[in-house]
Amino acid sequence: MEDIERDWDKPIAEAGIAAKASVIVRVGLLDLSAGTGSFRVREMMHRIAYPLGVHVRADVNLTDIEAACTDGKDRITEVIDLPSTGVNTERIWLLEHFADWFSVNLGEESMYHVQPEVSQGLMQHLDVKDASQVSADLSRQLRKEEKEEKAASRPGQDAVLDALEDASRHNDPGDPRAHQLHVHETDWSQSAMAQSLAARAVDEQAREAEQAAEQAAETRRTPASDAMESDFPDHAAGASDKPSRRLGAKASKAANRKPPKEYAEHFDHLDGASANGNGGHGITVRQAHQRLDMIEHRKPLYSPAFAGLASAIACASFVFLLGGGPYDMIGAFVGAGLGHWLRRLLFKRHLNQFFVTFVCVALAALACTGTLRLIGLFDPIALQHDTAYIGAMLFVIPGFPLITSGLDMAKIDFPSGIQRLTYFLCIVLMATLAGWMVASIVHLNPTGFEPLGLNVWVNGALRFVFAFLGVWGFSVMFNSPQRMCLVAAIIGAITDTLRLEIVDVGVPAEAGAFIGALLAGLLATAWRSSVRKGWLAPHFGYPRICLTVPSIVIMVPGLYMYQAMFHLGSFDTLTALDWAFKAFMVIICLPIGLAMARVITDKSWRYDI
Repeated sequence: MEDIERDWDKPIAEAGIAAKASVIVRVGLLDLSAGTGSFRVREMMHRIAYPLGVHVRADVNLTDIEAACTDGKDRITEVIDLPSTGVNTERIWLLEHFADWFSVNLGEESMYHVQPEVSQGLMQHLDVKDASQVSADLSRQLRKEEKEEKAASRPGQDAVLDALEDASRHNDPGDPRAHQLHVHETDWSQSAMAQSLAARAVDEQAREAEQAAEQAAETRRTPASDAMESDFPDHAAGASDKPSRRLGAKASKAANRKPPKEYAEHFDHLDGASANGNGGHGITVRQAHQRLDMIEHRKPLYSPAFAGLASAIACASFVFLLGGGPYDMIGAFVGAGLGHWLRRLLFKRHLNQFFVTFVCVALAALACTGTLRLIGLFDPIALQHDTAYIGAMLFVIPGFPLITSGLDMAKIDFPSGIQRLTYFLCIVLMATLAGWMVASIVHLNPTGFEPLGLNVWVNGALRFVFAFLGVWGFSVMFNSPQRMCLVAAIIGAITDTLRLEIVDVGVPAEAGAFIGALLAGLLATAWRSSVRKGWLAPHFGYPRICLTVPSIVIMVPGLYMYQAMFHLGSFDTLTALDWAFKAFMVIICLPIGLAMARVITDKSWRYDI
């Protein structure tokens, strides 16, 4: 901590290894806390470490990171633990922009987005609640400026080529595009940076002049002149006053290479420029942490009530896709809405996840059953819908850990993959156990949903609509901005409708899940590539995982998993194993489909390097 405090107001490129590692590991920790997989956490940490000249070797698990960072001279190992895990797709998206802003500010190219100006603007407006709107406004402004510039200087040129050419101009390391944050910063930050840049320029000019003078002196120096200097020291000192002053300054500078007293003893091999705080362009350690503070402490985009409504819509839509009718959807709507609303309130108090899951699922099942019993007072048919409460429980499905576990295993990261899969199974176990206990208490017997008998075309159209609504609801639960929710909902509506239709014509459910996940991955990649090529606006460049997981979480066989637990509780082991293996086959096909899409479209996944 002493080393980090000592470098707090220095340009981060010149800070010690402790300060650099504090930013690198913190970025990885924030990405991990947002629910992404270990492969992506490592990628993000390497992206931050590269412009700093730091090599990182990190072990990333479900809730902890052990990272060893070295700059070739010093080495530090940090171990950080999370108390719990969760999902926050907005944070994943903002961290991508932070990484691009950070890299461009240190003279490197942006990695995730073609136009780093959008990242720069987002990092300047992290105090705004709707960062997606800020991104959209910046994107529109950039496009407007590009059109005006093209109309004024090069009319008739192709817009896409202009955009790519304009983006290529921003890759000059000597012209960092991301400037300092103008909100929530004090005067010291700008003055410290300006002084650092000015001092570095003066040092470089003095160094060049010193080298030129030394070379000239070496050329003029002869044995005779050396003898004169030895015999007449005063005359020699007067004749070569400037070189001697330079040599004295050089010796003084070498002496200053020793670390000052405030340096911690274990990091005392820093060069003179770094020790004096001179030189370098970019941002200070304080400014980097300042932005990470703002990303970490951003409030959720949606209130518990709105998130509960989104959960109600998602689970009601899920029930229709499973074959439920209007009464089943109404029961699931009420149960899931109350259950997720309570879950958000309990999570604010940092209660144990498994306890919260059990309580909220029990409430959802009781609320669903109570709603149907109330409707049954007016229409006795509602009393026959004993399967609807399963749909009310589906808001607790941990889709992100399930999908990222498969992706981690595809990258040969078995410790992280197994931990995530175990976490998924524990949450599912608590949820199904709570549902089974409620069913036993109120004497429910889930036998499945009755056929609706709809026309094929009407059924297909309704599937598209409810798949769209279901994915939108899950995206809101994952704290996605509305634009991201809509993009994921479009992808999910296409893929899930296709999956259900091909299953109806005889394709096995496992193959349908694989095809749906594969198509979701390909569509998400195509969407992101379209943004990078300029066919879509820059603010639509969302992370693939933020689009694919919500679009396929609705394919997770929650009904199969609950049926397995229900029959197991009734000691009907053969039927329980049948449902369990059906669920298992569908579950493993979902991440395999996504991983296959990455192998097809991403070279870093296609080859083991």
